[in-house]
Amino acid sequence: MAEKNNANIGFEKQIWDAACVLWGHIPAAEYRKVIVGLIFLRYISNAFEKRYNELVADGDGFEDDRDAYAMENVFFVPEEARWSKIASFAHTPEIGTTIDNAMRAIEKENTALKNVLPKNYASPDLDKRVLGDVVDIFTNHIHMNNDQNDKDLLGRTYEYCIQQFAAYEGVKGGEFYTPSSIVKTIVAILKPFANCRVYDPCCGSGGMFVQSAKFIQAHSGKRGDIAVYGQESNADTWKMAKMNMAIRGIDADFGPYQADTFFNDLHKTLKADFIMANPPFNLSNWGQDKLKDDVRWKYGTPPASNANYAWIQHMIHHLAPNGKIGLVLANGALSSQSSGEGDIRKNIIEADLVEGIVALPTQLFYSVTIPVTLWFISKNKKQKGKTLFIDARKMGYMVDRKHRDFTDEDIQKLADTFEEFQNGTLEAIKGFCATCDIQDIAKQDYILTPGRYVGIEEQEDDGEPFEEKMTRLTSELSDMFTKSHELEEEIRKKLGAIGYEV
Repeated sequence: MAEKNNANIGFEKQIWDAACVLWGHIPAAEYRKVIVGLIFLRYISNAFEKRYNELVADGDGFEDDRDAYAMENVFFVPEEARWSKIASFAHTPEIGTTIDNAMRAIEKENTALKNVLPKNYASPDLDKRVLGDVVDIFTNHIHMNNDQNDKDLLGRTYEYCIQQFAAYEGVKGGEFYTPSSIVKTIVAILKPFANCRVYDPCCGSGGMFVQSAKFIQAHSGKRGDIAVYGQESNADTWKMAKMNMAIRGIDADFGPYQADTFFNDLHKTLKADFIMANPPFNLSNWGQDKLKDDVRWKYGTPPASNANYAWIQHMIHHLAPNGKIGLVLANGALSSQSSGEGDIRKNIIEADLVEGIVALPTQLFYSVTIPVTLWFISKNKKQKGKTLFIDARKMGYMVDRKHRDFTDEDIQKLADTFEEFQNGTLEAIKGFCATCDIQDIAKQDYILTPGRYVGIEEQEDDGEPFEEKMTRLTSELSDMFTKSHELEEEIRKKLGAIGYEV
């Protein structure tokens, strides 16, 4: 059976369930920071202790040498910030202050984390007895097996918890989390390579970078063989992304602070090999009036009422000569003609930049139910003048009544379809995929809705002649109408018997 991406992996779920003892004891807005901070602290302390013991065993006296840790991408953790010290204070009134001081000590020792770590554990709003219980959980429930990589284990736990927060926080959750199956699909199609530059101008918690690093590692590269550039406007989310990268051992440039990408581009000169993003859908009042003559609007000035084409053009502006983009947009961007969006889309298509469009099923996101689409844009397409359209709306499986997900098999099918298209070997499948040239798209008024191009899925012939089938079906329908009238009359009689007329 194909692997399901949303499956609960025992360890992560145990940590989440255990950590939920905090739920109801602190304000919801603070809960995420508390848990994410503890996961981070537990991880870097564990990584430090492991390296410390290795250095002690070597017997060369380097166990207090900062460089001996940096060379292995391990944060140096001062004595007062080590988990053993924190665990010893678990059931004292000072546990909150101990954790806050640990965070400050780590920031002081590691400048890359300055002003990043949460320091809200001494807050009077946080029940110290409950916090002590959570510290116990993080002390006693995290057992590393010999065959498990610490970084992956804690990193997975971090990612799992972020996913759960997104589910609980609804719309707000979408600000920092993109479902992993969507991220994996973008990465699998783009295929980032070693020593590439990856950029996300609205990076949330950094999921695009994590999956890119995993992809490279899975294809005989190293996790660190990637130059990561990101930007995020929300301060808490920016900090979360910094911690996520630290846990994963990914060296990332997110700028010195959070900032609005449109007004304060922290990577102005960057030309990226790959840009992957899930920008805010249909963002209004984004400041267009102050950016009308911006150099990024090569294909037309985006409307003030919607930033979709501002995001697209910002990304194109930051592409290297052979660069590629994979991004998520609300379906409206495929066909909108309002406020000049149709002209911008036409200009981008005529510039031969749109490589592929994938219509996604609904309910993939925790935050929105509107249908969304994956756009793939390339500066140097292998198939010049052609665009691939995929209708993936029937793919995936229901995790529960509200949420859908892709299997690894689904993701691979989409990636293989793109590869066949790029190699010129793709055969069109009605209802699923089609290759079209710019002239075909022009005939559709430059609308990019995949359904217009892939057609309707062919139905298997059941062997029943059409006339016979219609006769049978109309007869069955007539019987149903007769039965309906009989039931209607019966209901009228029943209501009349108790004094109600219909």
